[in-house]
Amino acid sequence: MARALHHLDLWVADHPVAMAEWGWLLGEIGWEVDIEGASWVHPDGTYLFMEHSVDQVEEPHDRMRPGLNHLAVTVADRALLDRLRAESTAHGWHEMFADRYPHAGGDEHVALYVENSEGFEVELVVE
Repeated sequence: MARALHHLDLWVADHPVAMAEWGWLLGEIGWEVDIEGASWVHPDGTYLFMEHSVDQVEEPHDRMRPGLNHLAVTVADRALLDRLRAESTAHGWHEMFADRYPHAGGDEHVALYVENSEGFEVELVVE
C-alpha cells in the first residue's frame, strides 16, 4: 500500500533547538536522519523537513490559529510510550493533559500528548 502522507515541512523559529527537540523524538520512534540538519524519514518513506527562513514572519507558533494544530504519529507499544513520557522533558518536550495519561483522547485511545518549546504539539499514539 502506498503511504498516505508524502512529506511535511515545518517552519521553525529556532532551527538548532527545533532540530534537537524533534530529532530526539523522531529518532526514538524509528525515524532516521535523511538530510543532516534538515529532515528525517520514516521507514514507510514519509519524511519531515524542518527549516527556518530569514523571510518568515517572527511570530510565536500558536496551534489554535489557522495552520497545523498538531501532528499525530504512531509508536510501537505502550512500553515505548511510557519511556517517552519519562524522558521527554529532558529533551525539550512538555507533557500535556498529564492528569489524563494515557487516555486523554478517550477511554479506548492510548496516547501521549507533548508540546515542544515552540508550541508544536505532537500526539504519540499506540495502535
